[in-house]
Amino acid sequence: MPVVLLTDPIDQAETARLQQVAEVRLLGEAQAGPLEDEIIEANAVIVRRPIPSALLPAATSLRALIRHGVGLDFIPVEAASAAGIAVTNTPDTNAQSVAEHVFGLILGLHRRIAHNDRLIRAGEWHTLRTDAPFLHEIAGMTLGVIGFGSIGEAVARIGHFGFGMIVMAARQTPRGGPDWVEFSSIMEIVSHADVLVVACPLTPSTRGMVDARLISAMRKDAIIINAARGAIIDEMALVTALREQRIAGAALDVFSQQPLPEDSPLRSCANLLLSPHVAGITCESMRRMSEVAVSDTLRALEGKKPKHLVNFSAWPEIAKRWSDSLE
Repeated sequence: MPVVLLTDPIDQAETARLQQVAEVRLLGEAQAGPLEDEIIEANAVIVRRPIPSALLPAATSLRALIRHGVGLDFIPVEAASAAGIAVTNTPDTNAQSVAEHVFGLILGLHRRIAHNDRLIRAGEWHTLRTDAPFLHEIAGMTLGVIGFGSIGEAVARIGHFGFGMIVMAARQTPRGGPDWVEFSSIMEIVSHADVLVVACPLTPSTRGMVDARLISAMRKDAIIINAARGAIIDEMALVTALREQRIAGAALDVFSQQPLPEDSPLRSCANLLLSPHVAGITCESMRRMSEVAVSDTLRALEGKKPKHLVNFSAWPEIAKRWSDSLE
């Protein structure tokens, strides 16, 4: 039987579907060794953690790296293509989960939900009620979205249709979009947004994109939410802005180093909500991601082109390598 390696657990029903046609191994279980040993024997890997490019040359049986998720920064795509290994992901499967979490963070900041909880447990009551009339509804505010893929669009839709927000968005491709979204430059959006949401992928061009210059262009009463990748934001620039009260607040579900280090200066920032990279993880999104990932895994094991192939330009070489391995 072919061997499918899971770097982390996936939906149980989809694991059972895989087990009908393959030996399924899960890192961390007693019968599985370390990643560098298991990847050598694997015919496919369903990926939920970083895969070092140095491991790929020895993985001569490996047909596909199947990303259980959307972001591809966990997979060395160029190295995989050079080795004749297919790379896939699961687009659109966690957008709703991430978007809902984003609005939980937005409301948490604007309505001071965690702050109120902490102080009321400490014996406060009247002060919190005295401060409440100075808080604001998000209806009518300007929502700025950096990145208008499936997640960015889901955030925009909830903001516009659910809360009556004005939506501005920036994206790399100039294709058309909803007429209720104003597409503009990032700096234009940053200067107008009451709520700025980072929803773009991590690429060489977006790494560190939200830097001191961009943050300084934000309105003093604005907040920023990052549910994309930690390295997109210059965290020290954000720390400085929060400490100097140059923006009203921030919420982060992702960090440049995960788990967040004990000595991270982010931990001491006021009006900063911290979330442990769970925006895209719900029962429903895990089921959707697992179903798509397993379906493409089965296609790869059968020698068929995966439906959600990412490195499609390398497909001729990948298909030839697969064919040669059967001869």
